Amino acid sequence: MIKEMIDGLGVTLRKLFARPVTVQYPEQKPLVPARYRARIVLTRDPSGEERCVACYLCSSVCPTDCITIEAAEREDHRRYPAAFRINFNRCIFCGLCAEACPTLALQMSTDFEMAETDPRELIYEKEDLLIDGGGKYPDYSFWDEAGTDVTHALGQGLQDQPPSDPRANLP
Repeated sequence: MIKEMIDGLGVTLRKLFARPVTVQYPEQKPLVPARYRARIVLTRDPSGEERCVACYLCSSVCPTDCITIEAAEREDHRRYPAAFRINFNRCIFCGLCAEACPTLALQMSTDFEMAETDPRELIYEKEDLLIDGGGKYPDYSFWDEAGTDVTHALGQGLQDQPPSDPRANLP
């Protein structure tokens, strides 16, 4: 027990005489890791269209229920969010919404400067969340991967064909 007290006192004395590390915040931004979870953004695919398909997975997985979506459908049967709102007054920045997003549309950015004096300014609409570019995955296009319409009967598409060698699927 005495050894632990002396070790603790040694750490205190070392830190007492060490020079403090100060970051001049507005001029010098602190370095945050790439996986830092801060502001939530909506991203676009490489063609410039928004990736979100209004599947409601992000709003259903959100533990604080701070995401609100209103879905709409285009002429080519693609779904998109007519309205997308995040109330950052309630958000706990857990990242579950970004993990649940099947199209990689919702991502956590490293932008942590969101302080406001008026709580109404922390309710972000779709226009505030939508950024130019693909975020962490700039080359991924959900619609190129998934397609738009089903053009064949169930079980008749290329992805429905059984593999030529059943053992090819084994790890």
